[in-house]
Amino acid sequence: MNNPFDQISAAFAPEYRVNLSIERLDGSIMLTLSDDSGVVAKRLISQAQRNEPTRLRRVIDSIRLGLAIELGQNPVEVLAALARSQHGERRLPNAGVAN
Repeated sequence: MNNPFDQISAAFAPEYRVNLSIERLDGSIMLTLSDDSGVVAKRLISQAQRNEPTRLRRVIDSIRLGLAIELGQNPVEVLAALARSQHGERRLPNAGVAN
């Protein structure tokens, strides 16, 4: 999957509704994640982050880590799960379910 917009959407759906919008003339985009309760997260992703696969993967992992911590998950376990995910879909168990 080479399209960064598809990668971002796939990383967070179906747990969240994903909205990507052009934010600035420099090519930055705003990622907005929402669920039934409203907006869960908003992150600005620069053109450089979006267009370089390693940087994009790091941005996605960083957002996933932040969401997991907000949901009360153990950060060490979350980081371990991200480290084990080397290829394909990067999902965390119960990342979209609040306790």
